[in-house]
Amino acid sequence: MTLYADLRVTRETFRLDLELTVEPGEVVALLGPNGAGKTTALRAIAGLLPLDDGQIRLGDDLWDAPPRVFRSADRRPIGVVFQDYLLFNHLSALENVAFGLRARGTDKHTARTEAARWLETVGLSEYAKTRPRKLSGGQAQRVALVRALATAPELLLLDEPLAALDAGTTLHVRAELGQHLQRYDGRTLLVTHDPLDAMVLADRLVIVENGQIVQEGSPTEIARRPRTEYVAQLVGLNLYRGTANGTTVTLPTGGTITVASPATGTVHVAFPPSAVSLYAEPPAGSPRNTWPAVVAGIEQHAHTVRVRLTASPAGPATLLAEITPAAVAELRLTPGQHLHTTLKATEIQTYPA
Repeated sequence: MTLYADLRVTRETFRLDLELTVEPGEVVALLGPNGAGKTTALRAIAGLLPLDDGQIRLGDDLWDAPPRVFRSADRRPIGVVFQDYLLFNHLSALENVAFGLRARGTDKHTARTEAARWLETVGLSEYAKTRPRKLSGGQAQRVALVRALATAPELLLLDEPLAALDAGTTLHVRAELGQHLQRYDGRTLLVTHDPLDAMVLADRLVIVENGQIVQEGSPTEIARRPRTEYVAQLVGLNLYRGTANGTTVTLPTGGTITVASPATGTVHVAFPPSAVSLYAEPPAGSPRNTWPAVVAGIEQHAHTVRVRLTASPAGPATLLAEITPAAVAELRLTPGQHLHTTLKATEIQTYPA
């Protein structure tokens, strides 16, 4: 059975209007900036926020269809893991996991036996009697996850499940969460603003901006062909929209970019920051895609350095370059410094806008 959600919710000046599906065994990530409508969508699907219009159904089972149908959260076959876990502090880890089973009518002995089995699957058997305040962030996250899974939900909703973890814990817990999701045969909707969580955990990404879907596809497709500036920033690419005529793409600002493969019409032009080279003096010869630029910002990015540039009217208005710390030292980079940039045409992707 497919989860189908046609979500239409209006709150003051904000309107959520999006349509999505989640198939059995599929992990769909709802990704977007703060205020895009991700949490509103999750709350609507969870039954915590009624729709103004549209519908939510699992197969033929209708959950919400204004104005006649509204099934409350406790009557929907869902499991939810919130950003701050929302574990009951007065209950042990075992009792927290057993809670959902007890709420659905399972007798105490069976619920505790099943809860103990779930804690064992995530390596927390020795913490069965421990209360949440004495658990680490990673341990609390695992308790919250198995509490949601213990009731065998048809739909698992994950609301920023790794956001409260420190960087050292996140890597391990993300990998562990991925293993559990691979074994889970229900439907999973992951709400996140972290592109790495989405790329690693999800089968399909749904990008939301201002309450609407702006792009949808596999992680590989999204990473290779972003369609908005927000998505390009997520995957670390320079992105421009222009009009192609052969190997020349004219940008709205009047500048041009030379590409390797001829194209026609309105296109997106994308390339990695590593395709941009920086020089203190004009490069020898007359390479195409060479523009003067001014350093607008410098920031460490993993083992490289990201340099944000304001380019000349002859090319893109802004550029993002990626260079080594040694190159930073050699160029003596400082904000406001005038440089020369080149872009390799062979590393440019061009695709229809």
